[in-house]
Amino acid sequence: MFESVQIGCVPVRVAGGCRLESVKYKGVFAAGKKVYVRTVMIWFARGEDAGRKAGVVVSKRVFRRAVDRNRAKRLMREAFRLKRHMLGCDVDLIMVARKGIAGRSCAEVALDLETVFRRSGLTA
Repeated sequence: MFESVQIGCVPVRVAGGCRLESVKYKGVFAAGKKVYVRTVMIWFARGEDAGRKAGVVVSKRVFRRAVDRNRAKRLMREAFRLKRHMLGCDVDLIMVARKGIAGRSCAEVALDLETVFRRSGLTA
């Protein structure tokens, strides 16, 4: 989740190292490759400029309350952080929360994410 930057002779960790930039969302959605599991839907794109980064989307239609949307985002981000090492280096993805994520633990979401990576052939 943190990116290391060298300032002088001291390495400094900067947040946001594995988050997808907002300008790349259209490109990932345009690639049109998606895979479903019970808690998450993954859109992914391979490319030279990709770098194992993930974006998170939670719909207001699915989760009415802000607290539920924020919990779903936190679960997906943490699950991605735990399973990011499984991805190839040339992949960007967007995780869309599904109704099934409500009431799940981080371990369950991480297991679903692992299943998606294997099913779609994204593993390194």
